[in-house]
This record gives sequence, structure tokens and C-alpha cells, in this order.
Amino acid sequence: MIKLPKEFEARMQDMLGSAYPAFVRSYEKQKVQALRVNTLKASAEEFLENAPFFDKTSVRRVPWEPNGFYYGREMAFGKHPFHEAGVYYIQEPSAMTPVSYLEAKPGEKILDLCAAPGGKTTQIASYMKNEGLLVCNEIHPARAKILSENVERMGIRNALVTNETPKHLSELFGAYFDRILVDAPCSGEGMFRKNEEACGEWSLENVKLCADRQDEILDCADLMLRAGGRLVYSTCTFAPEENEGSVARFLARHPDYEIVRVEKYEGMSSGRTEWSGGFDVKNIEDTIRLFPHLTDGEGHYAAVLQKAGEVPNAYQGFLKNGLQKGISVKDVKEFLTFQSETLTINLLESKEECLLRFGEQLYLMPQEMPSIRGLKVLRAGLHLGTFKKNRFEPSHALALALKRADVKYRMELCAETDKNDTSVINAYLNGQTLNYEGKKGWYLMTCGGYSIGWGKLAGQIMKNHYPKGLRKA
Repeated sequence: MIKLPKEFEARMQDMLGSAYPAFVRSYEKQKVQALRVNTLKASAEEFLENAPFFDKTSVRRVPWEPNGFYYGREMAFGKHPFHEAGVYYIQEPSAMTPVSYLEAKPGEKILDLCAAPGGKTTQIASYMKNEGLLVCNEIHPARAKILSENVERMGIRNALVTNETPKHLSELFGAYFDRILVDAPCSGEGMFRKNEEACGEWSLENVKLCADRQDEILDCADLMLRAGGRLVYSTCTFAPEENEGSVARFLARHPDYEIVRVEKYEGMSSGRTEWSGGFDVKNIEDTIRLFPHLTDGEGHYAAVLQKAGEVPNAYQGFLKNGLQKGISVKDVKEFLTFQSETLTINLLESKEECLLRFGEQLYLMPQEMPSIRGLKVLRAGLHLGTFKKNRFEPSHALALALKRADVKYRMELCAETDKNDTSVINAYLNGQTLNYEGKKGWYLMTCGGYSIGWGKLAGQIMKNHYPKGLRKA
């Protein structure tokens, strides 16, 4: 049994009343586990049909995310090669809630302001279908690196990953984004069952600090959201000061917003007026609470806010440094040679000046990518690869962004006749060379048809290009 902080217990008892015993008993239960199928790689139906390593009858859908599934503790999804291939993202089910209400669409400009480790960013990307611009930001450098790695693993092409403060971003982007997600840093009360260390770090003083920080972040988000845009605010805490209180204070400072009424699913609770910190907030009951004794998931809160006004169809918003200028295709002959020899698709089709070069690194930029001048950038779209002595070496990110039909040559690493035989895929993930007969050149390595890396064939020996930092041994 988790030892909950005394002051936390007293406040929750006051909040929940007769429901408090059931809330406490929820901490005796094991945490639930879930994953979300990455629809940039596979549909949920395709995943359920083709995944060979679990009993389909033992999984069930997460109600608020059509591509999310609960699974049993006996299933080691994190250890299967499909995880390395980015076929799914292991994500706490309640954490899937905010993005389901963001209603991201292809072609839009969307900001995930507090994005690490990347669960919600990759969820947004699946709805955008690699069309438009997804800016995902994280203020802490180490966490921003993890965010960037997850963006790569999930095969996302249209993401600009930044490591900035919300304030600095708001100075560069004025009323620019169609939708913004603020999954705010919080006191983490909703994660006590999942992460007992959060209990030891909790204090009433930290709740107050988090609430103050949330006010600042939300004010920055307002500056970056266009008229008529949607802002989804979320936390993984129960603290009224950080939930209804943060929303109420924001609406008091920004009366041009209103709370949007959205569908609630079974087990979801409504926000409460008495938890709004003394503010009289219209429709605060349309915000959403998830409690672990009422639903299969950890504690979460979400509010959907709409900014007043409309913008014309050609509206662009303010970019302090304008759009990023790309380089000419004439300057990337080595890449064009690689593309013609290896791919069946043209990555540059219908895109002018879409290439960006950092030293020897080549990137395919998202549509109308903002200038990166003055930004700390970890990933500027899709990393295509590296120029090396009159040749081009493709990146791991490019492999993960491709489908099997996109390449001329492919090597399947997972046995189709014996689903339990993982010897070849494990050898590849361990960095071993493989024997293979075929034409020389670059091969997309696949597991179950899903891309997982590169190999280069010469003399019937497949040289392993799986990144050394990801290898299992």
C-alpha cells in the first residue's frame, strides 16, 4: 500500500467526501497498462489482425481513444521488436484523454508546448497524418532529447522539436497556431499509484509553485493561439488549485475564451465550481476529471477552451523571423542518387525549397516551417541522412518513416512461418551482420512488414546499420 502524504489525504477526503474510501482503495489495485497504435504505421484493425504475439481476446479499447488498447500484465509489449519499429506507443490510458479533445487535423499548425516524453505529441501526429506543422517543445534539455527520440521512433515527418521556454516561443510566434496543447508541469498527484517517488516529492508549497507556473505557461499559449483557435489544458493532478483554479484564473485574465462542452465517457467526472478558487466560472462543469476509483486509469484533468473570433482562410499569423529558407535540390546530388537507387517514391515531390542542411546533415522540412533562427532545435522535420565523401548515407529516422512499398529492396527479419522464432530480428537488433542473397545496395529492414532500420548488402553480406546506441548488446 502506498503511503500517501497526510496533507494530501486530508484535502482529498474533504474533496471526495463519502467517495474517499473508494478512492483510497484504488491505490491497492495494480495500475492498468495500455498502448496506442501508431496509425502512421498501421491501422488499429491491421495491428490487431497481424500482431502475432498476444491474445486478441484479452485486449479492449480505451473508450476515449479509438487507437488505444488496454492489455494484460503478462504481455511484454515494451520488449517486442514492434516497439522499436514504432508500431505503437506504450501510454497511460488517462494520458490519452487531452489529445482526443484537441481534434488535431491534417494541414494545421499545432503546438504541443510541454511535450516530453512525447506520448501526446506522437498522438497528435497520428491525427495530422504527416500534413501541416507540429511544433513540439520541451524546456528541459534531457527530456527534450527523449522527446526527439520518440518522434523519430514513430516515423513522424512534420515535427519541429524545440528546447525553449514558453516565453521565448511566444516572442517568436504571434497568434500563429490553430491548436495548442498545454499538458502543464504539475504536482503529479494523479501518478502516485504509478510512481511512488512522486509521493515523496509532493508538498502544498509545490502545488502552489506549479499553479503559478501554469498561469505563466497559459498566458504564453494565449499569445501564440490564433483567433478561433482551440486550447486544451491538462494536468495529471487532483489539486483544485492546478485544475479548475488554473482554468478559472486564466479565464479571468482572458475573457475572450470560453469552455467548450465536450462528450464525457463512462467514468469521467465533471469539474466543480467549488474547486475554482472563488471564481464564478461559466461551464466549469464541462471540464473533465478522471479519478482512479471511477475509471481504468490514473488521475487526470482536461479543459477544452475556445478563443473568440475568426481568421480568413489565407491567415498566416506572425512569425518574427519569417519562414525557413531551404536549399536547392541542385545541392543534394548525392541524396538524389540514393533516392533513385533505393526508393520507389520521390520525397521531394510537390515541395519546393523543402530541404535544410546542417553541416553534413540533411533534413526534409515540414510545410512552411518557421525560421529556426533564434531557436534551440533538436529536430527540424525528417532527418534524411548524412553526406559522406561523395555519397549519401540514410538516417535511422528515414527508415522508420518509410513503408515497405516505398523501397526497392527489403529484408524481412521476422519469420512468417514460425511467429515465435525471433532469432534473426534479435541478431539484427544486437548489431550482427546477416547473410542474404540479392542485389547490392540499401535495404529497408522490416519486422512483420514494419520498417525498423537499414541494412546494406554487398557480397551476400548484409551490413548492419541499426544505430549503435539502440542495440541490445
